[in-house]
Amino acid sequence: MGNLKYKHALALYPYFGVNITGPMGIFPATGLEYIAVSMKDFVGKVTFLDLRNDKIYQNSKKLSAFISAEIDLLCISIVWGAQFDNVCDFISQLSPEVTTVVGGYKATQEVEYLFERCPNIDMIVRGEGEEIIQQIVKGIPYKDILGLSYRENGHIVHNEIHPLPDINSIRFPDRSLRRHDYYIAELGVRLNNRTFDTILSTRGCPFKCKFCTFSLNPLGQKRTYAERSVESVIEELKTITADIVLFSDDNFFTNPMRSEQICDLIIQNDIKKTFIVQARIDISRHPNILKKAEKAGFKIFLIGIESPHDRILKQLQKGITTQQIRDAFAVLTQYNFFLHGYFIYGNIGETEEEMLYIPKFAKEIKVDSITFQKLRLEKFSPLKEVIEATPGYYYKSIGGHVYSASFGPKELKRIRNQIRSEFYDLRQIISIVKKTWRNGFIRWKDLMVLLPNLPLLLYRLARRKRLKKKRNRV
Repeated sequence: MGNLKYKHALALYPYFGVNITGPMGIFPATGLEYIAVSMKDFVGKVTFLDLRNDKIYQNSKKLSAFISAEIDLLCISIVWGAQFDNVCDFISQLSPEVTTVVGGYKATQEVEYLFERCPNIDMIVRGEGEEIIQQIVKGIPYKDILGLSYRENGHIVHNEIHPLPDINSIRFPDRSLRRHDYYIAELGVRLNNRTFDTILSTRGCPFKCKFCTFSLNPLGQKRTYAERSVESVIEELKTITADIVLFSDDNFFTNPMRSEQICDLIIQNDIKKTFIVQARIDISRHPNILKKAEKAGFKIFLIGIESPHDRILKQLQKGITTQQIRDAFAVLTQYNFFLHGYFIYGNIGETEEEMLYIPKFAKEIKVDSITFQKLRLEKFSPLKEVIEATPGYYYKSIGGHVYSASFGPKELKRIRNQIRSEFYDLRQIISIVKKTWRNGFIRWKDLMVLLPNLPLLLYRLARRKRLKKKRNRV
């Protein structure tokens, strides 16, 4: 222990507050957990704090006191664009005397800004950081660590980009470092009584959808599709105690034979969980795998449909047609899966009538629920050139949402509300409740948790809506 450069490292997830919603409010801080386990054998001790749960340390003074007394290396994950200013304010108030390194998707995008905004940040890890953090804690000179930006003599030094690591060289998270369980929640209110977790069995995606940059890291590096060994995936699943597990893979069924093998091993090892997966419609061509997935506990399929129009699908390079979507759902609806579809509206050249066909099409193919998002650009998106070359179209620098002379924020908001009301009518809501009950996703004990918290959830939803209206008027 005496030869270790750092005796006590703190892995800190700095997000908290009732306004944190969606994945930011639900998902475990898996990216930071990969970092924590990567340095675990090279420091004296690792403490993991998720401020969403470790509420006592949401006070920056109390956290700084703990850091000053115990910690000699502070590692912070900055992942999300939402709450970014709040996170920067919080970090800038922490102990300046402790070596501080930050990383994560948003940190990689905002390197210069973070160094300026937070004088106490010493280093920023750019891109995937598992190998970089190991070199830091081992004491490798900063100038020799690829992918690292750091302060030196009053200047910021940016080393060359680090190559993407081999996925099978990366250890999976050590969940014994957690201090709390995770549950599905909204605005800080638990929605059920079952624990939730995520697992990543592949990185990257072989498809080339034009709207998607998931296979790119924030440096624009293309993460080629890479699979973890099936044995490693099953080994990790055995360490997960949560009731509900989401496979975070961009498409769990990219390699059908591998997916089938995972299903077989889940069944053979008697791993009893409810699984959620992201998928493409291609899986409908493999009924034998669908049967095994159903038996293995796969209950919810999150499927990228994107558009009910062939012209838009071609424009987005989705690689499917509306007839293929219809044929696929004719197969998928024969199983007891809960099918959730993703759609994009406000596409280039899309008319209001075409956008408003989304709820009708979704009901025709018998999707159980849908999410619909405005077309938006992310950094390195190949759509950027198309939009800039299309007269009448523009995008917001913050958020990347795409608008046109015909469909500005006000018009698209009205269309969004109409899509929602036409799909989520009373009949559809009843159908959703019946389906989730039938496939065992909702149980009596879940209702016993939700019902007492329902008034608080409704209050926070109403309050959030009022604050949003107030901000829009300013």
